[in-house]
Amino acid sequence: MSVVVANPSASDDYFRFFGLSQQFKIDLPALDQAYLAIQKEVHPDRHARGSETEQRLAMQMATFANTAFQTLKNPIQRGLYLCKLHGVDARLETNTAMPAAFLMKQMDWRESLDEQAEDIVALEALMDEVAQAKQATLAEIAQALDDAQNYERGAELLRGLLFIDKFAIELEDAISALV
Repeated sequence: MSVVVANPSASDDYFRFFGLSQQFKIDLPALDQAYLAIQKEVHPDRHARGSETEQRLAMQMATFANTAFQTLKNPIQRGLYLCKLHGVDARLETNTAMPAAFLMKQMDWRESLDEQAEDIVALEALMDEVAQAKQATLAEIAQALDDAQNYERGAELLRGLLFIDKFAIELEDAISALV
C-alpha cells in the first residue's frame, strides 16, 4: 500500500499541493474538498497494516496537509505565505510602520471604544465600521497580490489587517461584556 497525495511533487508549495492557483483569492470549497480527499488517503486507519515507513509517510503527509490547509484557509496567513513565496518577508515582529491615515483611523476607533464602552448601540455601529474596513482591506490585498503582484504593498496591507483583526477582537469582548 502506498500513500497517495494530490500532488506529492508540489510539497514545496501549499497551493500546488492542493491543486490551487497561487493567488490570494482562492476557491475555499475547492480547498476544503482537496484537503478532505488527502486526509482520507493518509488517515492512519488506511495504513495500519502498512510498513513502518508507510505509516510514517502517511503521518508526515497528514501533518503537512494540516499545516498547508490552516495556512491557506486563513486570509492573513495565506497572504503572508504568498508574500514569502515571492521573497517578501512582512517582518511582523519588527516592522510596525503604517501609513498615517491608517494610524489615525486606529486612534479614532480606540477613542470611540474608550468613550462608548457602555453604549452597545455605538459599539455595534463601530463593529460594522471595522467589518467594512476589514472587507475593504481584504479587497486591497487581493488587488495588490493577485492583480499587481506587489508583494511589498501586500505585506503592508496584511500588517494593517492584523491591527484590524486585533481591534475587532477587543471590540467583540467589549460588546460581550455588555450583553
